[in-house]
Amino acid sequence: MASESPLPTVSVVMPHFNHGRYLDTALPAMLHQTVPPLEIILIDDCSTDGSLVVLEKFARTYPSIRLIRNTRNQGVNANCNLGLDLARGDYVHFGAADDEIYPGLYEHSLKLLQQHPHAALCCTIGDWHELTTGFNWHVGVGMADASSYLSPVRMVELERANNLFIASHTALVRRQAALEVGKFIPELKWHADWFMLHTAGFRYGICYIPEALARFNIFPSSYYKSGRQDEAAHRMVLTRILDLLRKPEFEKEGALLGEAGSLFLFGWPILKLMLSHREYRKFITPTFMRKSLWHSAKLQAKKVTPRYLANWYFRLAGYRAPKRSLVSVSATQPRIDVDQHK
Repeated sequence: MASESPLPTVSVVMPHFNHGRYLDTALPAMLHQTVPPLEIILIDDCSTDGSLVVLEKFARTYPSIRLIRNTRNQGVNANCNLGLDLARGDYVHFGAADDEIYPGLYEHSLKLLQQHPHAALCCTIGDWHELTTGFNWHVGVGMADASSYLSPVRMVELERANNLFIASHTALVRRQAALEVGKFIPELKWHADWFMLHTAGFRYGICYIPEALARFNIFPSSYYKSGRQDEAAHRMVLTRILDLLRKPEFEKEGALLGEAGSLFLFGWPILKLMLSHREYRKFITPTFMRKSLWHSAKLQAKKVTPRYLANWYFRLAGYRAPKRSLVSVSATQPRIDVDQHK
C-alpha cells in the first residue's frame, strides 16, 4: 500500500518591533502546533524595549527559529518581503507578536491545501478583539459550511452577498503566488497585505476553514489606523491601488474585484477618487455603492453602541462562529497596556 504523501511545509515570517511582552504567548502558540512550522523567521527591526534578549533566548532553545537583526529600522512591509525571500516553506504565514494562533491552524490548513495545491492561500474564520472597546466579533463567518476550495467566481458571488473576508492573520499563503503578485508592494503601505492576498486569491482561488483558529488584537495606534489619519498619504495609497488594478498584469483580478464590489472597504475616500478621475469610474457599480453605504453605516453605529449591545448584535447578525467552531484557549487575554504599532 502506498504511503501517505507528506504535507506541504509552512514558514512563519514574523517582523518584530518592541513587542517583547507578547513573545511568550505568540511564539509557543506557533512552536507547539500539532504540525509545527518548518521554520520561524524572526526579524527584529531595531527594537528598543529589551526584547532582543527574549528573541535570542527563543532562538537558542528552538533550532527552527532563524533570528535576523536589522541594522536600521525597515518597516513591516520590507521585513515581510525579506522573510518571504528567505522562506523555504511551500507556504508562508505572516505572524504578529501581538496576535495569537490557536491549536490546529497549521495542520488543518496544510491538509486542505494539499488537496488544492493550485489555491493561492488558506484562511479561516478570524477572531477579532478590539481592545479599547471590548468588542469581540468574527470575520469570515458563513463563507462555506465545511472546509473547501473557493474559486475566483465563487469568491465574487460571496463578496456580492457580503460573505467574503480573507482574515490575513489566519492566512497561509502559497509562496510562489505571493511572489507572482509582487509581494508586499511598498507604496501600498498599510493596504499592502490586502492587495497581495486579494490579487492572489482572485487569481487562483482560496481555501477556507469554517473555524476560528487565530486571534487578532486591534490596537488604537495600529499601522492601519494611524496611516489612514494622514488623508494625503492615504489618498496616494488608494490611487496606487486603483492604478495597479488597471494594469495588464492585474486586469483580470481588477475586473473581478470590481464586479464583486470589493473596494467598498475603502469607503468614501476611494469613492471620491473614482468620481474625480474618469479612468477609475468603471469600479463604481451598484454592488460597490450598496456595500459602501452599508459598511459606512455599520462603522458609524459601532462608534456609539455600548459593548454589551454590540457583542449581542455580533452574535445575532452572524458575526460570531457557531460554538463548534470556537477553539478553547486558556491564555488568550492580552496585556492591554501597550501603545506600540501593529
